[in-house]
Amino acid sequence: MGLAGGLAVGSGLVAFLTVLDVIPRLTVLTRSISRIHWYEGALVMGAVVATWVDFRGWHGLDWMMVAVPLVGLIAGCFVGLLAAGLTEVLNVLPILAKRLGMQSRLPWLLLAMIFGKVVGSLFQWLVF
Repeated sequence: MGLAGGLAVGSGLVAFLTVLDVIPRLTVLTRSISRIHWYEGALVMGAVVATWVDFRGWHGLDWMMVAVPLVGLIAGCFVGLLAAGLTEVLNVLPILAKRLGMQSRLPWLLLAMIFGKVVGSLFQWLVF
């Protein structure tokens, strides 16, 4: 059951990244097309390291106090870039800005979304 679930989730992630061309779009968005292999390698290494650490167990690790904030920061960057790539693919924000009549204020809309996400995450982590 666990192996089948892992294969299903892994296949879904690969299909998501492949069909929507998320990694190539991220490289265009960040203007780093020449480093596309770094993105792919980082994705694969992240999956391998997370699997290795999960198999070995998370409990009793001496470096947890350093690892948790670092992993949180890296995971947050990944999720943010993934959301940016997905937004770029779907052209959600330009359509939203056009319908709301905020085309000239699109950078401020993006900043409001970013700060809202950061404040909401900090509130959840620190209060709850």
